[in-house]
Amino acid sequence: MDYQVNALPLHVLLVHATVVFIPLTALCIVLSLVWPAARRRLGIATPLIALLALVLVPISQQAGHWLFLRMDQTPLAVEHMRLGDMMLPWVIGLFIVALGVWLWFRYGTTAAAAWRRRLGAGYRIIAAVLVVVVLGVCAGATVAVVLTGESGSRAVWEGRFSEPPPLP
Repeated sequence: MDYQVNALPLHVLLVHATVVFIPLTALCIVLSLVWPAARRRLGIATPLIALLALVLVPISQQAGHWLFLRMDQTPLAVEHMRLGDMMLPWVIGLFIVALGVWLWFRYGTTAAAAWRRRLGAGYRIIAAVLVVVVLGVCAGATVAVVLTGESGSRAVWEGRFSEPPPLP
């Protein structure tokens, strides 16, 4: 498959959307978790944004591999590809967490009362652990996309521009 649009590598276009939607998903999840008004307004949008991020990542990876084979394979480009290959598990986790948080607040709050009675103090411990897991996945996915994007920008731009503007 040819990963180009108007002779521009598709990866260059896709990564911008990917870099936006992954942290946006994480932000929506955290807001849904801690702010009831945001949760009501975001609703199904949070898992849908997570799904979009989940779809974008493998397409971005495939387009990136296509581009990698057609450029100088510098150590910076190799590092970028290595980091990019680690994105999918984070985004799968982000999607699962987004869907889980939405489902919990949409359907699970009535079941929570029964669990609270059954588990007693253990319920709070389990809830706290789940919140830490959710926040960890959100933070991990955001850090992973920032590191991957930063390594990609270094691979493209490092040593290719001048700090002072060149003379005309």
